[in-house]
Amino acid sequence: MEGAAAGGSWAAGFSLSAVASLLFLFSMLQEHIPFQLQDYLAAMAARLHDLLSPYVTVTIDDHASDSFSRSEAFLAVEAYLSASPCAARARRLRADIAEGADRMALAVDDHEEVADDFRGATMWWRKSKAIPRANVISWAPRQDERRSYHLTFHRRHRALVEADYFPHVLAEGRAVTVRNRQRRLFTNNPGADWSGYDDARVWSHVKLEHPSTFATLAMDPVRKQEIIDDLDMFRDGKDYYASVGKAWKRGYLLFGPPGTGKSTMIAAMANFLDYDVYDLELTAIIVIEDIDCSIDLTGKRKKKKKDKKKKMMPPSDDDDEEKKVTLSGLLNFIDGLWSACGGERIIIFTTNHKEKLDPALIRRGRMDMHIEMSYCCFESFKALAKNYLGVEQHEMFGEIRQLLEEADMSPADVAENLMPRSKTKDVDACLERLVKALHEAKETKAAG
Repeated sequence: MEGAAAGGSWAAGFSLSAVASLLFLFSMLQEHIPFQLQDYLAAMAARLHDLLSPYVTVTIDDHASDSFSRSEAFLAVEAYLSASPCAARARRLRADIAEGADRMALAVDDHEEVADDFRGATMWWRKSKAIPRANVISWAPRQDERRSYHLTFHRRHRALVEADYFPHVLAEGRAVTVRNRQRRLFTNNPGADWSGYDDARVWSHVKLEHPSTFATLAMDPVRKQEIIDDLDMFRDGKDYYASVGKAWKRGYLLFGPPGTGKSTMIAAMANFLDYDVYDLELTAIIVIEDIDCSIDLTGKRKKKKKDKKKKMMPPSDDDDEEKKVTLSGLLNFIDGLWSACGGERIIIFTTNHKEKLDPALIRRGRMDMHIEMSYCCFESFKALAKNYLGVEQHEMFGEIRQLLEEADMSPADVAENLMPRSKTKDVDACLERLVKALHEAKETKAAG
């Protein structure tokens, strides 16, 4: 039996070697064989290989057959392999900055092969580049180059690849792309001509480079952790939201006096989730700031005459009445049919006056989590003192704790008083300045 097995293995190895030799010979003679015969011989060689080889190969091209844009599958595979441990074993890599990215990324170079292990199965990835034939004239030769990823695996793993490995590669590749891309802050242009549907005019954006994180956010630690846990649950809750029949979205209401850190909280959320702000793509945070001051949300309606001939057109500069946002339209965007369009979405409202908002707008299910951004407490002060001065204990902390309980001062004002005025960073001078400001705030509060 062992001899038979060895003989069978030798025969299979010989057959594969013969096929490889034929393929090599074919590549050498390719320039001298007519194109029609080349296609026929290539098809016959592929059939012979399929009969003798137990492996399956899947090709993923860099361009879709019906589009000039890059294939999403190709980009996902490239991002996945760049972050996979198997890329560390590659001998040849290519460095590039992808569109919208803010860092250099390494990718497997052309004609390089790497092996990826997935649940005990080995997946071989090979990247190839096809150069156009010499007798074809092109105005953009580099654009005519076609790259592909070829995935080879044993045929017994085909069900695993289709059901689990491909979704894994796609999900991980998208996650890597999101982590590497530059965050953006989008704002709408009120004077833009919406009838032209020109995104460049309707929206403008800048790089979102706000350094705020939850580690530096001045807030009660217990409340901060509750928010982090809620964001984690949302980010990983795609299947859960689908199972309960809800759109994958979550609303947050940030309310409190000016300077209490509402905008800083939004930046910390965006950096934590790797989301854009004001971006209407699949992963986006939509923020409506000072909502109580922007539009009338009391639920009142103005009676209008019906005009059957009037078409549903985007608002123009000459029609101020049509530019107004209605409560019903806003509510429909938050949890109507439009709320289910796209992927995950976080909607944040900020206000200085929660009591002015219509209760229908901020009820649970629309604004799921209400976060009060209050005046600075002692726990918030300790976070600021550590961030700005690098101190965690000081003899003046006891007096500051008492003053914070008696005075109203926003975290922004506390941070301003803690800001060093020189490179020497005189801790005592900064804390004394804060104590003086707290005494003045205490007197102002008592007088008012």
